[in-house]
Amino acid sequence: MDNHEYQGQHQSYECILGAGALHRLECNAGNAFEQLQQLHAEHRDWLFGHLGYDLKNELFPLSSNHPDPIGFADLCFFVPEIVILLGKDTIQIGTYGDDHAQILDQLTNQPFAAWSGIQHQFQSWQRFSRPEYISIIQKLKQHILRGDCYEINFCQQFYGENVKIIPLRLFEELCAASPNPYAAYYRCDDKYLMCASPERYLRKEGKHLLSQPIKGTLARNRFDELQDAERKLQLQNSAKDRAENVMVVDLVRNDLAMVCEEGSVKVDELFGIYSFPQVHQMISTISGTLRSDLSWIDAIKATFPMGSMTGAPKRRVLELIEQYEAVRRGIFSGAVGYITPDADFDFNVVIRSILYNETTEYISWLAGGGITFYSDPEHEYEESLLKAAGIRQVFGEHQRESFREVEARWNKKDPGQSPQ
Repeated sequence: MDNHEYQGQHQSYECILGAGALHRLECNAGNAFEQLQQLHAEHRDWLFGHLGYDLKNELFPLSSNHPDPIGFADLCFFVPEIVILLGKDTIQIGTYGDDHAQILDQLTNQPFAAWSGIQHQFQSWQRFSRPEYISIIQKLKQHILRGDCYEINFCQQFYGENVKIIPLRLFEELCAASPNPYAAYYRCDDKYLMCASPERYLRKEGKHLLSQPIKGTLARNRFDELQDAERKLQLQNSAKDRAENVMVVDLVRNDLAMVCEEGSVKVDELFGIYSFPQVHQMISTISGTLRSDLSWIDAIKATFPMGSMTGAPKRRVLELIEQYEAVRRGIFSGAVGYITPDADFDFNVVIRSILYNETTEYISWLAGGGITFYSDPEHEYEESLLKAAGIRQVFGEHQRESFREVEARWNKKDPGQSPQ
């Protein structure tokens, strides 16, 4: 997990790595959270792993019947053989083999792989046609009109078959194109996640819980400082983005209130504007103090899946997502992170990610957005294409051209705007 040198008040580590599995838990929804708690209690060691989106089926009376072409388990965590913590000017190596010097030598002398992550060009497909996607957005708006929900995150899948890649190299190329503070490269057997996420789901430090949802994004103008500053101000003052952001903030506040000391939940920052290489983003920060009679696993169970990737009210939108999406999200819109021996943790939100099954040679990425009553269906469709093209641009020249075409259409409809 790589912070890419972003400096902030709530930074944990510049880079943290766990490799090798001395002990491992892999399971699906049922009693997965209980098993994870038991794994930590038994070993009192570092744990690295993921929380898949379909753990919702353990937290709510829900089920998932869509296909899952990548095949990550709903939950997987392992006690690593090696832990490496990279600070600003220090490196800490923890290993069961007592071979710290050898590991440092391997790190410093590892040759750089000069070849491309993609071994050949491939045809990519999308799960919904334009008319199908627009029709679904219109139906979701009707649900909002009837009062079923206020906002819902809807995604569609983009995918390729018979694709050969070098996952680590592709991750490097993804991060070079879009360096973000919660990036993660994650392998579980033959399944890979290459993630360039800008968003934190939840962090625990002592009794302190912290969540930083993102809602609101605008493309930067990297060639004109004055126009770039104007775009930043435009995002700050956007009524639509503020409305979406505050709905998610309220959802997170309510989730945290279920497990935090009374009166401790607060909004540390509302509508904060943060600049990244390609976009400005609206990020709010919510915190609270975990109740003394509850454990760290209770904090995760109360807040998962995260509001920025579901909507409000959470249970109803989870039902609607299952009704209208066509594949399981799997690890997408779940979380990847670590748990310390002292039961602190930090997890990202798995977005802006490429998923790959090495055995089946199937590659996948999902994109979509938050739907409100004021959403324009055609605009939402173009937004999903632009997000997908932003991922696809790392696949080669042909895909980069398609990204330019989609971006041009987007800017023509809504100059300056760029989706999350």
